[in-house]
Amino acid sequence: MTDSFTIRSIEAFCYRYPLAVPVVTSFGKMLNRPAVFVRAVDEDGVEGWGEAWCNFPAPGAEHRARLINEVLAPALIGRKFDGPTQAFETLTKAIEVLVIQCGEPGPFAQAISGIDLALWDICARRRRVPLWRLLGGQSGKIKVYASGINPAGAAQTAEAALKRGHCALKLKVGFGAETDIANLAALRGILGAGMLATDANQGWSVRQAMEMLPRLAQFDLRWLEEPIRADRPRAEWRRLHAAAKMPIAAGENISSVEDFKEVLADDVLGVVQPDIAKWGGLSVCSPLARDILKAGKTFCPHYLGGGLGLLASAHLLAGIGGHGWLEVDVNDNPLRDLYCGPVLNVREGTVELDQEPGLGIAPELSRIERYRSI
Repeated sequence: MTDSFTIRSIEAFCYRYPLAVPVVTSFGKMLNRPAVFVRAVDEDGVEGWGEAWCNFPAPGAEHRARLINEVLAPALIGRKFDGPTQAFETLTKAIEVLVIQCGEPGPFAQAISGIDLALWDICARRRRVPLWRLLGGQSGKIKVYASGINPAGAAQTAEAALKRGHCALKLKVGFGAETDIANLAALRGILGAGMLATDANQGWSVRQAMEMLPRLAQFDLRWLEEPIRADRPRAEWRRLHAAAKMPIAAGENISSVEDFKEVLADDVLGVVQPDIAKWGGLSVCSPLARDILKAGKTFCPHYLGGGLGLLASAHLLAGIGGHGWLEVDVNDNPLRDLYCGPVLNVREGTVELDQEPGLGIAPELSRIERYRSI
């Protein structure tokens, strides 16, 4: 098969899994776990799968699915492209005015990202190589860390993650200094000298962050993620960097090539975390990941969603290389576990992707039909 392909169909499927225990962040709760999976098929019948970010606001998943099915897919069906990047650029250009008109750059970027991931899967399957090899990888083995550790029951969640094979943890903070410090002390005790990171989810003011930095220093943190709002002036981020004893991390809420160039040009961020299902897909984020490594920073893909996006993020990390970790949420979510393939099998803090073409799985959506919302 050639690298070029004609798109025969694109369809988004939307699901919601109800949670017994909400996922908590400093800015709100997730009462269920949504997922928007994207299936693309070319003229030869080759299927590719992707996923669009859809966590917030609550009705966002259905909105992204409808954007794909009713607006974006019709613009691509029947068209021939030399590769996924050409399709990404064509679609992004085609909806520029529409994005301005409706004031929704985020939802459109997320929907386009889901399509882009599916087209990259098609491309790898057409070449009969795993996606991580298509992206330039030499090994399918990557490091992972357990994410999504809520303030309530943090120690129990951490212990369960270690039993499942994890060796690195990330705790959510921003719930009051005493709660945060107590949880960090408990996790450091459980983990020993292992990798421990924190995520404030933009929950602090600069003053609050500056007050917390000395108290966090005792825990030998691998990084402190989004201590302040992502859109705060660079001077505020530089102030935190100058005072911090640990690397500062961010990236999931950066959504332009220009802003990432600014981040990579200075020393503020030691860990950079683009989210391929939220902005840029693989077409933008795979070259960006290489730039992150060239800048001497650690590349760690951000991810919180269903299994297909997580698996694609794993392929990106394996494809690009470096010494970063893949984020693996440890909260209950069959929409993740049923479709993340080998990422489910954590061994001594690592997972190993296989040699199957593309993402390496063909999702059986019938297994989650009861959770389908549209």
